[in-house]
Amino acid sequence: MTDAAHDLVIYGSPVSPFARKAMAVCIEKGVEFDFEAVNIMPMPDWFKEISPMRRIPVLRDRSVAEEGEAGTIADSSAICAYIERKHPEPSLYGATTYGHGRALMIEEFADTTLAMAGGLGIFRPIFFSLIQGKEPDIAKARETWANEFPPILSYLNGQLEGREFFVDETLTIADIAVTACLMQVAFVAEMPLGDHPALAAHYERMAARPSIAGPFAQAERFIRKPLPERVQLT
Repeated sequence: MTDAAHDLVIYGSPVSPFARKAMAVCIEKGVEFDFEAVNIMPMPDWFKEISPMRRIPVLRDRSVAEEGEAGTIADSSAICAYIERKHPEPSLYGATTYGHGRALMIEEFADTTLAMAGGLGIFRPIFFSLIQGKEPDIAKARETWANEFPPILSYLNGQLEGREFFVDETLTIADIAVTACLMQVAFVAEMPLGDHPALAAHYERMAARPSIAGPFAQAERFIRKPLPERVQLT
């Protein structure tokens, strides 16, 4: 990157799967962007003004406005859709109308069902406990993996059987969103996917893509300081 500011800036944290999703979309499209880390505990007042849901990430398009709420988009799905509209090639939303709808559906599944189980049920009980000076709640993480994850993983595996990507035989926001949310588990725990071979192969391929691997490595350096080794879920 040059010293000049780019039109797009993503405010957030690489530890957030939703920030990494937005970053991956930019990287896959070859869109240069700036990234500015935001510590949301506590959330600064200037960020509250542009994040009505009090969440990260938020995107600013400096070509629209360089300060204030104008020029900002909150919510990762809205951000990624905006980037797609602004930079339509290569498309990350399916090659067909039906594929477009399916990609959005699977993105939503990842951002809600998968993210909730992995984030609240595994990542937070382990990592947030550590940074608060507490013992990691490994029992909670193992319970979540044993009871909540099997139907989630089975569904995703079924959507991938016989396919390289989720929809239209092409990379879409669905692949990016699912991988970003699975990586939230992989940050803190060994993630055995042997019972779900199609999903395991997909995860391995996606994790090797520069758009996924780069932001993940950036976040992992932060994660590994308080948690040198991943915990065992089984």
